[in-house]
Amino acid sequence: MVVTDGDGRVLYCSPAQHGSCADITHARQLGLVRPLDGGPALEILADAGYQGLGAQTGGRVVTPPHRKFKKNAPNWYEEMHERQRKAHSSRRIRVEHGIAHLKNWRALARHLGRREHISDTVQAIAGLLSHQQTADLTSARQM
Repeated sequence: MVVTDGDGRVLYCSPAQHGSCADITHARQLGLVRPLDGGPALEILADAGYQGLGAQTGGRVVTPPHRKFKKNAPNWYEEMHERQRKAHSSRRIRVEHGIAHLKNWRALARHLGRREHISDTVQAIAGLLSHQQTADLTSARQM
């Protein structure tokens, strides 16, 4: 799980878990639900893997709209759903870019080491990327 700010800079990268785990379960196991429920009023743009977390956090986690009709949806519903989905996607694009910057590092793109070490590798690269993005931001402000 990766958390970025509004400009796509990496703020947090969770440790990897062994085996397959749903996104929402991972967030609950890390204990991220309780601080969001009573914490500051902020908005977290999440993907569809976190649907249902918005109700548990007082609406702070915003996910793409859930489909109510599986088959034979009315035309008005299809159009409304597509507009809402595109609006969410447009707002979330910077988050996706931040995650893409993380995935572009060769050590993650072509990980050849042991699975037991991937979590340490991800954490190290997230730290390097965060430092690089902070340095770029600082140098841009000095110009």
